[in-house]
Amino acid sequence: MSDRSQLIETGKPFAFDAQRDAEFERLAKRYPTRESLILPSLWLVQEQEGWISAEAMAYIADRIGTFATMVYEAATFYTMYNLQPKGKYHICVCRTLSCYLLGKQEIVDYLQRELGIKPGAVSADGQYSLEEVECLGHCGSAPVVQINGEFYEYMTVDKLKELLATLK
Repeated sequence: MSDRSQLIETGKPFAFDAQRDAEFERLAKRYPTRESLILPSLWLVQEQEGWISAEAMAYIADRIGTFATMVYEAATFYTMYNLQPKGKYHICVCRTLSCYLLGKQEIVDYLQRELGIKPGAVSADGQYSLEEVECLGHCGSAPVVQINGEFYEYMTVDKLKELLATLK
């Protein structure tokens, strides 16, 4: 697993593109306090960039008018925020009890061998990233894998082989 306390600095200033800037302004009217915008602002950054850099956190703090540490606390607490670049295909495997009991580890082992990466890493070609995550909320159809936000239930190694073939 990656260390969520380590931020990556790009050395480049961050700003919302026109679409995200308009969405930020729309959201600002809906929230009772500026600090309430931290989580949706982090989503906007991730939507735009695919991950959240230190510069983006500073930008959000400045736009909201709060301390950068408040944005950092939220971003590092919630695992739904990517704090490092991800692969073109970001694969999440649920690691909680239902998935574990129904074969999660075989799936992770297969992905490590097939992709040549461990959880928390990105493949050398940037195509794949692998992460073990907390409950994805599909316990009744475990094990579950999520790729770029899309869920695949009742996953097996054979089903995963077929699925990976469609991504290549």
